[in-house]
Amino acid sequence: MSDDSETEHLAFAARLLAHDDGDEYGPVVPPITQTSLFTFGSYAEMERNYTAERPRTTYSRVGNPNVRAFEEKMAALEGGEDAIGFASGMGAISSAVLAVVSPGERIVCVRNVYPDTYRFFEILLRRFDVSVDYVDGADEEAVRASLPGAQVLYLESPTSWTMEAHVVSRLAALAREAGAISIIDNSWATPIFQRPLELGCDVVVHSASKYLCGHSDTVAGVAVASRQHVERIRSGIAPYLGAKLAPLDAWLLLRGLRTLTVRMKAIEATALTLARRLAEHPAVERVHHPALMGDLPEGLHGTSGLFSVDFGDRVDIPRFIDALALFRLGVSWGGHESLAMPAKLARSQANGPNSVIDFDVPPGLVRLNVGLEGLEALWSDLENAVETSKR
Repeated sequence: MSDDSETEHLAFAARLLAHDDGDEYGPVVPPITQTSLFTFGSYAEMERNYTAERPRTTYSRVGNPNVRAFEEKMAALEGGEDAIGFASGMGAISSAVLAVVSPGERIVCVRNVYPDTYRFFEILLRRFDVSVDYVDGADEEAVRASLPGAQVLYLESPTSWTMEAHVVSRLAALAREAGAISIIDNSWATPIFQRPLELGCDVVVHSASKYLCGHSDTVAGVAVASRQHVERIRSGIAPYLGAKLAPLDAWLLLRGLRTLTVRMKAIEATALTLARRLAEHPAVERVHHPALMGDLPEGLHGTSGLFSVDFGDRVDIPRFIDALALFRLGVSWGGHESLAMPAKLARSQANGPNSVIDFDVPPGLVRLNVGLEGLEALWSDLENAVETSKR
């Protein structure tokens, strides 16, 4: 690590750990403000609040000290002016999009995004005559050609399941040239490895349930942007959709953020070694991991623990899954535990009666979330499961 990188790393760690709640006793961990409302001592005090002369928190659906502490922390980590927390990642995604899209307008979205984002676009937004065009984010000319007239360019980098990493700065520049708002889901990389606002994006969203929390005990989301963008979400959308972040969940997120750097560095090292070993295994057709697809694009400074393995027809997928001991079968990711999710099951869910998505990934694909159980223990688990299930 260079001296500059080490200095930046230390500064980032300091931002993660910094805490000042104004409490005279100086608690290391802030207390949970578990209340639904905040009262006023007089008519005049309440009037000053409502006339914005001296606004403060009044009701936990629209503001709470724990939630605000999390929002301020996320704004600092992503390099934004402000942030707003939500009860889920989809709360953040839907609110960020609805704040800037009106009926009859158009969205350009990179292909292979998070399936529920796709469903939100295809099921809900279509009802309001919002159209969505899907493009290959690696084909910058295709993105450029699709942007004229679009209100939003929606990005993920890397993308879901296939882990395609894009040059975010160039895509954000294309959106800006076309007068479109760029929104990016940064759940995979976290601000440890990628800070999209510094790359020119307008809004960053997270499923905070994932790495930001890191303990698989919270469902939450967050959007980070300029004060103007956040205020647009906070005043025009969030109060009416009601996807508010609870005080306890915000408190748990602040706890998770304290170890984010340590967890991400450990997970990155383990996952990259596992991905390289799997890529050399004769039973593996292909590994989808950004570090194995060439140089990381500008702006992506590391890799997380989520990648996918395509076994083709060389492995019986149900037998492989059932042979795993440390990797548990589960749909989420980003926690301390290792998980496996086969595309066969994801395809079944995606093609169900309440979905419109054509889940276009190979049936032999398995997505792996690498946790903190340790490199050799996890490799032994994968190796044994492959040997047990080889055709």
